[in-house]
Amino acid sequence: MNYGQRLKKQQHSQLWQEYCGFLDLDIDEYMKIQNRLMQEQVRVWISCGLGRKLLGGKQPETVEQFRKLMPLTTYDDYADILLQKRGDQLPCEPVIWLQTTWEGGKHPIKTAPYTRGMLDVFKTNLMAVSTLSASNGRGKISLRSGDKVLFGLAPLPYVTGLFPLLFEEEIDFKFLPPVKEAHKMSFSQRSKKGFSMGMAQGIDVFFGLSSVISYITENFASMFGGSGSNGIKKLLQCSPVMAFRFLRAIYECRRDERSIQPKDLFHLKSLVCAGTDTASYKPGLERAWGIKALEICAGTEPTLIATETWNHNGMVFFPDACFYEFIPEEEMNRNLEDPSYVPRTLLMNEVIPHHNYELVITVLKGGAFARYRVGDVFRCIGIGDNGKSTRLPLFTFVDRTPDVIDIAGFTRITERSIAEVVEISGLKIAHWLGKKEYDEKDRPYLHLYVELEEASLEKTATSVRVLKEHLEVYFTYFDSDYEDLKKMLGIDPLKITILKCGTVKGFKEMTGKSLRRINPPQLELLELLKFDAQQPRGKWGDGQI
Repeated sequence: MNYGQRLKKQQHSQLWQEYCGFLDLDIDEYMKIQNRLMQEQVRVWISCGLGRKLLGGKQPETVEQFRKLMPLTTYDDYADILLQKRGDQLPCEPVIWLQTTWEGGKHPIKTAPYTRGMLDVFKTNLMAVSTLSASNGRGKISLRSGDKVLFGLAPLPYVTGLFPLLFEEEIDFKFLPPVKEAHKMSFSQRSKKGFSMGMAQGIDVFFGLSSVISYITENFASMFGGSGSNGIKKLLQCSPVMAFRFLRAIYECRRDERSIQPKDLFHLKSLVCAGTDTASYKPGLERAWGIKALEICAGTEPTLIATETWNHNGMVFFPDACFYEFIPEEEMNRNLEDPSYVPRTLLMNEVIPHHNYELVITVLKGGAFARYRVGDVFRCIGIGDNGKSTRLPLFTFVDRTPDVIDIAGFTRITERSIAEVVEISGLKIAHWLGKKEYDEKDRPYLHLYVELEEASLEKTATSVRVLKEHLEVYFTYFDSDYEDLKKMLGIDPLKITILKCGTVKGFKEMTGKSLRRINPPQLELLELLKFDAQQPRGKWGDGQI
């Protein structure tokens, strides 16, 4: 029997134990699973063409030897094999290839192979996520076959496109819009169509990118159309249950003189969200939808690797998806300053609460990636939660590594991409710094601090406008998701501040510090801005757009 059939037979305890039993492990039991699966992966990985290439002919026999002999890797190490989809060079034959963006115009996409074993683990962990998101305690599951699912995540060939396919094998969810229809639509069209269907039929489960759910939430009142002919038209399209909720919501909101909220109309069983900056969106989502969002972590290369428990107090990494290593923050920063420095890594049983770590993964079950730097930073917030839901380390997602600026999970901006557009703009720019910052609504954006050469000072305002136009055209051309930030989410992802001439050079001479071009430390950036404010304005003006 599949998951849905067992739900119908009320086998809640058995389902909970099968899919969520990993939460009851202690760290020693967890590491036994990690080491056993990693030992299996080492055996198949070192014997394939990719393994022989990256190991340079070395033959480690244990997990410890593998960690010593195998260098840390990035996608550049795999590109020649994976971009050509050379399955004959991999540990196991892939059954599907997924893709994601890489570095804009220079490297448009990354591809990643998935084996049948990886998909089986993915499915198991996806059902664990579904179980936890629809539970308010151990063994309590409110899901049912036929539940209506609003799906606000990307389709295949992106990793989240696996969700509907794997759900089909386990439970009869009704997706809004239907999966076959959704594949023919753009991301924006799918979101609007699905929400329109949800307004008419109801929504039981909502999977989505946090920034997209937040945008729908903020614009709910206007999308709702609760008055006039538009409201009557929507009412006629509703099921009897939704029509009743519709009318009651209109009455209560007028009585209380307040704007309508999603919780006035929908009674969600489950709200699952993913993506960069989720932490900044979750409080508002809970207030609007009347349910706590369950945060998960998934990616093209690492697969589905982590979920919050039903207590929503941090994420736990699934023990069977990847073998996890962690680079301490100070080691990561030292490596950023000196790329030749090889950072040390810790295992799951060595992480310390209240410390940040860059994640390193080896994908299990025949995966291609070994000791792979995903580019994500997590913070360990504790070891267990006093036995309430787990005894394992709990994590929160912090952000991408400092050399990448990820805006709302849509677009990734690197030093190279900014440097290229600055060069092709033709503007006389002496120095620039890029920093990810947040507006008054906690929405992320790229803040570019620019110092122009003296010859351009009299044209400061014009230069800023030209630079902003060049950047937006460049990012839109090489990353279509950048435009969606403005059209879909109402986010202006770029702000430019002009620094006074000589600020960066003077700051370096005064402090002896050289700031990173991408995401410089906040305290050092504040020092720079303070130094800038103390400089004489001169005959030219500084500005901000």
